[in-house]
Amino acid sequence: MTEMIITEKPKTATKIANALADGKPIREKKNGVPYYKVTHGNKDLLVACAVGHLYSLAEKKDKKKGMRFPVFDITWVPSSEVSKTSKFSKKYLTALKSLAKQCDDFTVACDYDIEGEVIGLNIVRYACKQEDARRMKFSTLTKPDLVKAYENISPHLDWGQAYAGETRHKLDWFYGINISRALMTAIKNAGMFKILSTGRVQGPALKIVVDREKEIKAFKPVPFWQIQLLGDTKEKDIEAWHVQDKFWEKKKADNAMENVRGADKGKVAEIEKKQFRQKTPTPFDLTSMQIEAYRLFKIKPKDALSIAQNLYTDGYISYPRTSSQKLPKEIGYQKILKDLSRQEKYKELCYNLLGTKLEPNEGKKSDPAHPAIYPTGTSPKKMDARSAKVYDLIVRRFMATFGKPAMRETVHISIDVNSELFGAKGTRTVDKGWHVYYGPYVKIEEQQMPAVVRGDEVNVKEINFLDKETQPPKRYTEASIIKELEKRNLGTKATRAQIVDTLQQRSYITGVPIEATELGIKVESNLETYVPKIVDEELTMNFEMQMEEIREGKKTEEEVLSKAKEVLTKILDEFKQHQEKIGEGLARTFKETRAVMETVGKCPNCKEGMLMIRKGKFGRFVACDKYPECKTTFKLPATGMVKPTDKTCEHCGHPMILMIRKRKKPQEVCINPDCPSKLPPKDKLEEMEGSPCPKCKEGKLVLRKSVYGAFFGCNRFPKCHYTQKMEQDDKPAEEISEKAKESTQK
Repeated sequence: MTEMIITEKPKTATKIANALADGKPIREKKNGVPYYKVTHGNKDLLVACAVGHLYSLAEKKDKKKGMRFPVFDITWVPSSEVSKTSKFSKKYLTALKSLAKQCDDFTVACDYDIEGEVIGLNIVRYACKQEDARRMKFSTLTKPDLVKAYENISPHLDWGQAYAGETRHKLDWFYGINISRALMTAIKNAGMFKILSTGRVQGPALKIVVDREKEIKAFKPVPFWQIQLLGDTKEKDIEAWHVQDKFWEKKKADNAMENVRGADKGKVAEIEKKQFRQKTPTPFDLTSMQIEAYRLFKIKPKDALSIAQNLYTDGYISYPRTSSQKLPKEIGYQKILKDLSRQEKYKELCYNLLGTKLEPNEGKKSDPAHPAIYPTGTSPKKMDARSAKVYDLIVRRFMATFGKPAMRETVHISIDVNSELFGAKGTRTVDKGWHVYYGPYVKIEEQQMPAVVRGDEVNVKEINFLDKETQPPKRYTEASIIKELEKRNLGTKATRAQIVDTLQQRSYITGVPIEATELGIKVESNLETYVPKIVDEELTMNFEMQMEEIREGKKTEEEVLSKAKEVLTKILDEFKQHQEKIGEGLARTFKETRAVMETVGKCPNCKEGMLMIRKGKFGRFVACDKYPECKTTFKLPATGMVKPTDKTCEHCGHPMILMIRKRKKPQEVCINPDCPSKLPPKDKLEEMEGSPCPKCKEGKLVLRKSVYGAFFGCNRFPKCHYTQKMEQDDKPAEEISEKAKESTQK
């Protein structure tokens, strides 16, 4: 008897093979795809892997019908047949099909969530030709947990989870494909070809951002006034504000100011001290971890999930795609802390906790599949800087949940100045409690107030009368929009970051914080005007709840999909009634916004034309729209997003652009490579140019220029890739990406 264990990724296959092997697992390859032969007790095991989804949904082909909609006749096909980017998965599917013929029993060991269940289900029924399989359930990839998962294996797939996952895929396909086709057909009939897309969650998510943008644009500031007192006591300086705080009537503010004008003394009228307990934090679920990683490190939620997923597959943390804030005793608090204590930086903190009663402060949210995120205790090997930060954050959050509440004290001091009262407030930590464990991530203000008693004198240095006005609502950040989507039950814990990323790729939203673009606003407005159901969050939320009911066995896949087809058909019928107006509106929107998004600024040479972003045979560039009369052009980097600004360079007067690159802060740069701010001092140029290349020894260093600044490179490029940053005006040159250097040197 040979049993086949199917994993979601190659790394997981390696971990399971090593955990279950009585001896050493034998690693072999089938068409270049690795798998493992393992002996476990009296069983022979084949541990083989997928690479995520090997099957995708596709329309049953009928070439004559083209871009028709609505269409609901779909089937599962190999992903390699649907997407060019999935071509590599074909060899994994072929290997699984071949290995399945050698096996009698089948076990799914994919990630235990709805996506993992769908991946496993499709491999079992289409590649292995089986109706069911056994199921391993685990939350970490440590040997003890994997052995335990195999010993307590479920005899069947988690069918509730499988049906819920399959329903989600079909719902997303129905909405995404049909509505996208409708949009593209509408704009095509208006005389423009444009690839457009929206989805079941994308539409409502865009509406949330657009609604906030409309609030900001419609906001009318209301004036108010505040009175600030700056003074000192015998001990230290003090800042206080009139107890009225905001004066909404100018006359009352003027009267109060007149009463204190010229005053040089005040008296402490009252002192109030209050201590309060600052609650211990709850364990991380995925959303709270993403929000905290963004707050502390500005790591985008999508990247935070990717980093956490890699930490999981490396065996350092538990499964990150969880909505739980609970840490069950079964995970073994003591063992984890003892293992963590082997890492020097956590040693003392772990010993402190091991001497206490270990009871985590759990949150309300739970997840039937996985506990909250926690470290396994396994000491990591080499990690990159961002992975190390996220790992440290997860470890410290885990430890902090066992800490006692922190004790803080707030002191209110009331100061009487000519019968006008001013209040000063400061809060300090009296007992650190859980702060000790969370360490550098406790971002709270500590303000020690002066030790004064009632009747003490306060010297008044100055009293300021401040004109202010109310501020518009804040724009969403990449973290706060995910929190908002979770609050409204839109999308899943694992898909929300991807939804935001997709909206950015479509140029519907942009920037940090997130701003709805003119394109995004007009597309959403078009849809809301003519087919409001496309951006209706209530409809999406309703389907989310129904999918949960499928998972719980309260509804069937057929019931939910049948209702979805009915609703979507009505939406598309309504769309067809307004198709001409929608198409014209979208076409007009794209023409208007394209001009804005591509216009860099006034041409500095001919003074008449406008510089526009263009694409050519050799990549992107900026050119004057008066070509061929004006042949002004500027190179652009090969990578990164380019956005025009309304600014001009203070050094040379050329337009500035905003460069947005992965893992880097957005950077405003001048398009002129000969800008004085980018060139080296004369003595540096004379010293470096023509000197031997330190790398190849054969070439000579020559000055190269790019939008990011000048640098020296070997004249034997591309045979020699040596480059050297330099200083401009005694300041370090900006970092230049390798691709930008290459495109410039070419």
